[in-house]
Amino acid sequence: MSEQRFKALPPETMTPEQRAVAEAIQSGPRGAGLRGPFNALLRSPELCDLVQRVGAYVRFKSALPAALNEMAICMAGRKWTAQYEFYAHRRLALEAGLDAAIVDAIATGKRPAKLSDDEAAVYDFSHELLGTGQVSDAGYAGVKDRFGERGVMDLVGAIGYYSLVSMVLNVDRVPLPVGVEPPLKPL
Repeated sequence: MSEQRFKALPPETMTPEQRAVAEAIQSGPRGAGLRGPFNALLRSPELCDLVQRVGAYVRFKSALPAALNEMAICMAGRKWTAQYEFYAHRRLALEAGLDAAIVDAIATGKRPAKLSDDEAAVYDFSHELLGTGQVSDAGYAGVKDRFGERGVMDLVGAIGYYSLVSMVLNVDRVPLPVGVEPPLKPL
């Protein structure tokens, strides 16, 4: 991978607006550090603040169970071949209880062989939306019947938010930790 495009912003070089957003991120549910897309996003502090607030909702307050939310996040990372995104959320998906075989199938661009009914509904909806920009009536009903209209919107929010994050990570060329092999191969 090429060199990361946006160099780290030391606090002493940040504008007051950047510093305020960085502090909001670090004092929120993500904890310390400006990992992932946030160093790059700080170049536009207002956008960064709006994005980080949407992300905190999507990740920590979704109507979807954490494992299903993480599955959708991994699918967005796969769609954009966002190595850092997939690497980070693969671990979170497993911690949330998603079967490793499901995440591994997503990494290869294949439909997992074994999915519960809830997993299948979220997978099918996410696959359709990421693949075509649309969702069939059956795909919509599969999620709505299980998680309600809020669940549908929270799933769209997760896919959209993590598509944005994936693009930021790819534009910035955020590297994987030293010694970590890229989890996604070209499809």
